[in-house]
Amino acid sequence: MGRGGRTGGYGFAVGDEVYGDNLWLKGGFAEYAAAPASALAHKPEALSFAEASTIPQAGAIAWQGTATAGPGRRVLVNGGGGGSGAFAIQLAKRAGAHVTAVDNGDKLDFMRSVGADAVLDYRTQDFTRGEPQDLVLDLVAHRSVFAYRRALAGGGRYLCVGGTTRSLLRVLTVGAALGLLTGRRLGVLAVKAGPEHFEPLTERCVAGEVRIHVDRTFPLEEVPHALAHVGEGRSLGKVVVEVA
Repeated sequence: MGRGGRTGGYGFAVGDEVYGDNLWLKGGFAEYAAAPASALAHKPEALSFAEASTIPQAGAIAWQGTATAGPGRRVLVNGGGGGSGAFAIQLAKRAGAHVTAVDNGDKLDFMRSVGADAVLDYRTQDFTRGEPQDLVLDLVAHRSVFAYRRALAGGGRYLCVGGTTRSLLRVLTVGAALGLLTGRRLGVLAVKAGPEHFEPLTERCVAGEVRIHVDRTFPLEEVPHALAHVGEGRSLGKVVVEVA
């Protein structure tokens, strides 16, 4: 498309290359989709569309979920082999934290390659019975809130952003009350959307400080295969669906 005049208050023109999070629409697997300008940002020339597409949701989760990571703190990422997990490991490590990553055994080497100091196979090792952590970012919550409380050091914080509905509800209710009684905070990460929450990570990716890992790309007509690939727990980093 040719470039036209700037539109609205967001500085976009017809033909501009943009990227963003269209989660609100609940229907991104389509050849065409509408999105509010406020959800979009200009795509950096240094990134392909596939690379840029990995950042707005997965990157925002990792960026906000590791905001309290820092030198001398112990951070654990449960689900570290996926898209958000790979970003979170790198961000926590860059912040100076000691990072433990948890996922299935096929992803241990990958998690080490992105910076994890220690890796655990959830099928054979229970991270809630290991060394207490200052921060746990849980991307696949399905355990008891009492187990999650046990995983925290005094003053530690547990944040879940994915998992079963039952687990999320228990963290919001029982977990919140338990945290008040024990000095350990348990809650659900309310991820903030919009460019201001994902562009900081994009800048670090463009600068080469954080790496983007695209496991596989699938054409639009193979969306079921893409979802199955992710659901089987085989993907390392992000899986991308491309529209021809």
